[in-house]
This record gives sequence, structure tokens and C-alpha cells, in this order.
Amino acid sequence: MLLIHDYFLFTLQKLYFNLNLFHLSLKFNGFPIEKAKNVLKTIQNEDDFNAYQETKKQDIVLYHLKHNPFYSVFAKGASPMDWDRIPIMTKRHLQQPLHERLSEGFTPKNVYINKTSGSSGEPFIFAKDKFCHALTWAGFTDRYSWFHLDFNTSKQARFYGIPLNKIGYYKERFKDFLSKRYRFSIFDLSDAQLEKNGVKFKSTKFDYINGYTSAIVQFAKYLKQKNVVLKTICTSLKACIVTSEMLFDTDRNLLENQLGIPVINEYGAAELGLIAFQNTKNEWIVNTEDLYVEILDENNRVLPYGEEGRVIITALYNKAHPFIRYDLGDIGKLSKASTTNKPILETLIGRTNDIVSLPSGKKAAGLTFYYVTKTVIEDDVNVKEFIIEQLKPDTFKISYVSQSELKEEKLTKIKDAITTYLEPNLNVLFERKTHLERSNRGKLKQFKSYL
Repeated sequence: MLLIHDYFLFTLQKLYFNLNLFHLSLKFNGFPIEKAKNVLKTIQNEDDFNAYQETKKQDIVLYHLKHNPFYSVFAKGASPMDWDRIPIMTKRHLQQPLHERLSEGFTPKNVYINKTSGSSGEPFIFAKDKFCHALTWAGFTDRYSWFHLDFNTSKQARFYGIPLNKIGYYKERFKDFLSKRYRFSIFDLSDAQLEKNGVKFKSTKFDYINGYTSAIVQFAKYLKQKNVVLKTICTSLKACIVTSEMLFDTDRNLLENQLGIPVINEYGAAELGLIAFQNTKNEWIVNTEDLYVEILDENNRVLPYGEEGRVIITALYNKAHPFIRYDLGDIGKLSKASTTNKPILETLIGRTNDIVSLPSGKKAAGLTFYYVTKTVIEDDVNVKEFIIEQLKPDTFKISYVSQSELKEEKLTKIKDAITTYLEPNLNVLFERKTHLERSNRGKLKQFKSYL
């Protein structure tokens, strides 16, 4: 009987590992993943990609003008043949009841519904039709395959937040089970918890790490402190994918050194899916299959490759809900080496509300301020994390977590760097904290202006 019992358990385990549970869960919920994967291949094999993209742009605008009452009012008089005159859509335009924004034939019962993280300060609920959502996952599956990773079979070490209410918590845990993920806490980044993380990596054959940049960076700092390279204790690891937060060069170097694996930069948004993904040549390739990405100036004019501006995106396949010339709220730049079917995202500066406005009238990306400060602090292993807040045009507050208070010499050095890179006569306040506030999803807002 024992042998039969053992064989039964072995068979169940074998069945679990052979089933494509992730794709099966999509199919079970009505998302046609196989159709989406086939359509994606067809798109990628288009002979005339320019013609394909122009056709899809016109098709999606015509569809929503005809079938979406909200959009037909919003874009009244617009013509898909005159793309530059199609109005820019912002998050504020979408902050109204979802049922008022759905296209004809779509209801909350036959679409995929989610909400944005609210990191921009303008959260809203959105919808995607089921084929569009399946196509999003087909895109992720395709990109992950560049690094020999598979959603169905590759074990993921997940550094994400998790809802703390019972329903949300167990829903995410079930999704983790289907997706072969183990979720690490990012709400507790103490040395004691990070030590437990290391023990888990020793005992589990993870294929890759995925999650918020700041949380994984904290783990890498702990590994450096302990003089441990993660790959040596978890030899199955192939890659680390960071998302949702800025990845600085110094952090990338730290991650590559302490994890011992390639670090992949992912750029996406809940309402749009995958926007850009780094390839094996370290190029940040923009998703052109189901999205159309533009870089615009303050007057909504398209900027040439190599110039920095607002990231504007059109979802080419979402028929349930319009995202047409949608201002995501980010600032970025496409490389001069870009082409229509291979745009390369050279830099992602941050969000439009991450701009520093100085007393002299000068403006700078919040990234600049953060980078200057980070450069000074990075050499000090005493400091674990920090954030910057602009309280007034001439006043900034730096909150930091450290083992001991920063010495006056270090504070002066930071102030001098700020004067050099921004402008003189700025007031800089410092506050040491035991922990930094994160969003309810665990994201760390690195710069925030209250102006």
C-alpha cells in the first residue's frame, strides 16, 4: 500500500510540473492565450510593419469613435487620418465610473478589470477585453523567452507587495501557486528578514528573480554586507528582472555583482501591459506589436529620436476601453538608433510630477536630484535607503534609514553636491528614520514634490 501511495504522490507531482498551469489558468478564465500567441507571431512576421501599425492605429480610433460613447464625446470631430489632431488622453479624463467608459457590448462581467497603482496620485479602474489581455501575456511570454524563462515552468522569486485583506491575500497566493512563484516580503526589509530570504534561496531552485527595484537592491546590499554572491548559493538562477521603479547604474552594478546573474530592465503599466523590455544586447526594446509609443513635447508635437519628452501610448487592441494617445505621466527618450519596428528606449527619466522646480526658474528631473545625493551617499554602507521630498521651491527634505546618524561632514558634502548640480542657496533638511513609507503595494517613491 505504501508503494502505491508513494507512486500516486509522485504521479501528482509529475503532473503538476508538466502542466502549463499558468496558461491553463488564463484559458480557464476565458483569455484566449493560444490565439494571442499566434496573432503575436503573425504581427512579428509582418512584411510592411509601417503599414501594419498605421492600419491598427486607424482601426482602433474608428472602433471607439463608433462603439464607445465616452470616447466619441471626448474625441468629437477627430479623424484617424489626422493623427496629430487626435486629443491626448490623461488619467484625469478616466477618473469616472467604469461603466461610463466601456464600449458597446462590454460589461464588467465580460472584461478584465483592474486598477492602477496610484503611484502618480491619480488612480482609476480600467478594463481590457479578454483577447487584449491575452495578447499582453503573450508579449510577456515572448520577451521572457529571450532569457530562456517560461511562465509555466520557471520558478520565480517574487519581490512584490501583497494585499493584506484576506480575500486579496489568498487570491494573490493562489495566483503565485499557478505561476510557480514564491513571494518574499517587501514590507519587512530588516536584516533578520533578509537573512531568512537567503536561507530560502539556499533551499529552493529558483530560475529567476522578479520584482520592485528598491526591494531587490536592499537584498543585494545585505548580500554585499555578508560577502555573499547569490548565484553561489542558488546555482539555478538565470536572471533578475526589475520593474516598477527606476534602475540606476550604481544599483545595476550592485545587483549584477551580488546576484551574479544578468539584470533585465522591464517597463510596463497595469493598464497597458509591457511597454519595453531589455534584450540580450542590453537594448531596451519598445513593444510595437500591440502598442504605439510616441514621445511628445509640451505642445503635443512629436519629438525626433534622441529628444526627451512625455511618453504617450496607444493600445492598438483594447476594444473594451480606449487608451488612445494616452499620457502615461512618464518622461523618456527614444534612442537615435531607433526604427519604426524597433524603437529603443534610451532613458526613462521618471514621472511628469517628478520635476524639480527651482527658485531661479530652472527645472530638472527629480532623478537628477536623487542621483546627485545617491552618488554621495552610496559609498557609505551606513545608509540603507533614502527618499527626497520638495517642500518649497527652495527647501528639500532627505529622509534616510541608517545604522547611525549621518555625520556633519557627510551632510555638508551632500549640500555642496546639490549646489554644484542644481543651484546655490537651497535649504536641505535631513531626518533619520527607522523605516521609509511605501505605497500599499510596497513601492518606494524616491522623489516627491509638494509644489
